Amino acid sequence: MEDNFGNYFNQTGKVAKEYLETRLDLIKLQAAGKLSKALALFFSLILAFLLFFFVIVFLGMVLGFWIGEMTNSVTLGFSCSAGLFILLLAVLLIFRKAIIQRPLSNILVRELMSEMDIDPEGDNEEEKGKDAIRKTEEEELYEQL
Repeated sequence: MEDNFGNYFNQTGKVAKEYLETRLDLIKLQAAGKLSKALALFFSLILAFLLFFFVIVFLGMVLGFWIGEMTNSVTLGFSCSAGLFILLLAVLLIFRKAIIQRPLSNILVRELMSEMDIDPEGDNEEEKGKDAIRKTEEEELYEQL
């Protein structure tokens, strides 16, 4: 009789250990997936910024030469172009939260939440039903132990 209890506790310990190891592996894989999504988003934003930067630089040169031809002074043309960029920089600094920070934060949060299958509004009934099924399955597994 005691041998059966010892064997039962032995097997239960092995199952619990395997479960914890599997759960730890799952958490590591989920974290790696989220990290890779965030890094991909980060690098794509950096690449888009660099391309945008080069476009702005070349458009500034074109504008400087164009104003220079109109005024017959290349110095005045590039000065006007630089003034326009300083004005744009001031606008970006003043409205940086609304123009840059909030949209980027929203994109990152949306990507991470889509990876985790979380509905930001919390009104996804299908997910709630799946969670209820998962809970009953977990309860059944717990009772089997």
